[in-house]
Amino acid sequence: MLSSDDFLSVVRLAPLVAIDLIVTDPRGAVLLGCRRNRPAQGSWFVPGGRIRKGETLDDAFRRIVRDELGDTMGGPACISARRADAVLLGVYEHFYDDNFAGAAGIGTHYVVFGYRMTAGSVTLPRQEAQHSAYRWMLPAELLADDTVHANTKAYFAG
Repeated sequence: MLSSDDFLSVVRLAPLVAIDLIVTDPRGAVLLGCRRNRPAQGSWFVPGGRIRKGETLDDAFRRIVRDELGDTMGGPACISARRADAVLLGVYEHFYDDNFAGAAGIGTHYVVFGYRMTAGSVTLPRQEAQHSAYRWMLPAELLADDTVHANTKAYFAG
């Protein structure tokens, strides 16, 4: 694992690669979490996470589903943790003016694979280190809500 200083150098010099999980319930509402950390701190955002060096996309997908959605949603009856069962919406670029450390003058650039998946249950994940709260919003609602981050809205625009 990189030290905070080394990771900040990576953020300064290169894009990060990540997977976002666009989780919908049977009504079509989308799972959003209120981010605790930078970047996008305080915004409602879809769950997701970085792909680690040496980690396959399939392994990263399984880990991110487990880490972001937890046991309440990650069980086989609720949602599949297999990337093959999700729908790739596309590859997106997320640009932020800040970074995880709050260091001045260093923005963050993500290249993100957006995957849509359907939850068979509307159980919300437990609050954890990345999110202070969770909620379900219909696409029209989240597009109209100023507290939902523009990068999340991009999954539903046009």
